[in-house]
Amino acid sequence: MRALRTMFSRGDRTILGRWFWTIDRPLLGMVLLLMGIGLIAVAAASPAASQRLSGANYTYADLYFLKRQVIWVAIGLPVLIAVSMLPKLWTRRLALLGTAGGLAALAALPFLGDEGTNGAVRWIIIGGSQVQPSELLKPMFIVTTAWLLAFRFDDPKVPAIPASGLLLVLIVALLMIQPDLGQTVLVSSIWVAQAFIAGLSATLLAILIAIGAVGILMAYLFVPHVTSRIDRFITGEGDNFQAERSIDAIRSGGLFGTGPGEGQAKFSLPEPHTDYIFAVIGEEFGMIACLFVAILFLAIVVRVITQLFDEDDPFVTVAAAGLAAQIGLQAFINMIVALDLLPSKGMTLPFISHGGSSFLALCIGTGMLLSLTRRSRFLTRAAEPEMRLGAT
Repeated sequence: MRALRTMFSRGDRTILGRWFWTIDRPLLGMVLLLMGIGLIAVAAASPAASQRLSGANYTYADLYFLKRQVIWVAIGLPVLIAVSMLPKLWTRRLALLGTAGGLAALAALPFLGDEGTNGAVRWIIIGGSQVQPSELLKPMFIVTTAWLLAFRFDDPKVPAIPASGLLLVLIVALLMIQPDLGQTVLVSSIWVAQAFIAGLSATLLAILIAIGAVGILMAYLFVPHVTSRIDRFITGEGDNFQAERSIDAIRSGGLFGTGPGEGQAKFSLPEPHTDYIFAVIGEEFGMIACLFVAILFLAIVVRVITQLFDEDDPFVTVAAAGLAAQIGLQAFINMIVALDLLPSKGMTLPFISHGGSSFLALCIGTGMLLSLTRRSRFLTRAAEPEMRLGAT
C-alpha cells in the first residue's frame, strides 16, 4: 500500500487515482493478507490433497493445487478490483442480474448438475471445471436483499421485508432440493441479520429463529446424510473420521506448529486444501497462527461495522453489513467445524481455502463491499486547498 501511495497524489483525478483515495485501504489490505496466507496454506496442503485424490505416490514438489490457487488469485484479484471501481448504481445492477442468473442456475441443477457425495447435486461442469451456483449467488442475493429492504426506509408501508423474504424462501427451496443445509443456514442467517437492521421486530425475529430451528429438525429427521452427521457429532460414535483427523492435526501442531512441510497428520485429513485447511494451518504453523487468522476475520467485520456508523445511505448500510456477515460467518463455521464444535458443513475458509467458484464469488462480494463503502472525503480534503486559493 505504501508503494501505491507514492504513485498517486491526493489530487489525482484519474480513474485509478480516485479509486485509490476513496477505497477502504485497510479493508483491502486485510483481504490481500488473507489471500497471501491462503497461498501458503494451500502450498502446505497440496501434497496431502494430491495424494488423497490420486492415490499415487507424491513428492513435496507436487504443488498442483497451489498452482491452481495462484491461477485463481490471478483471476480473482483483478475481478475484485474491477468490481470495487463500480459506482453504487452499477453494483446494484450487477447484483440484480447476478441474482436472476443464479436463480436460473440453481433451478437448472437437477437437470444439468453433476452429482457429488451423498447424492448432492450442487455443481455444473463448465469447460471441465466445477461451478457451484450457490456460491456465486450469495453476494448477489445479499446486495439485492439490501436494495429491497432499503425501500422500507423511504416508506415504512412498503412490504420490503415480506418481498425479500419471499426471495429467500425461493432460494432456500432450491438449495434444499440439492440438498445443501450449510448454505441454507448461512444465507438465512444473513437475511435475518439484514432484516433486523432494516427494522424487523423482536417478535418476528423470535418467530423466524423458531422456524429455522424447526427447519433444521425436519432436515435431521428426513435427510439421511444430515441425520448421520448430527448423530456422529452428538454421540461421537460411528464413522467420525473427518472430525478426529482434524483434531489430530491441530493437536500435533501445538502452539507453534511442526514447521512448513513437516506435518504428517494432514495426509490422513479429508479435503485438507478446502474444508479442513484450518487444521493444516494448525498443524504446520500452530494454534497461534490459527488465532491470528481468526482475529483477522474478526478485524474485517469490525472494520466494516465501524465504517458504517457514519453511513447515511440505508442501502449501503444493509448491503455492506450483509457482505461482511457472509465473510465472518462463513469463516466462523469453517473454523469451528475444524475444531469439532459443529458437524461438517462442507464450507470453505474465505480467501484461504483452495477453490474456483467459491474464491471468485468471494472476490466479487468483496469488490461489491469495497465499492459500496468508497468514500469521497479524501478527494474533498484534497480539493480544499485549491478552493481556498481560488477564494483568495
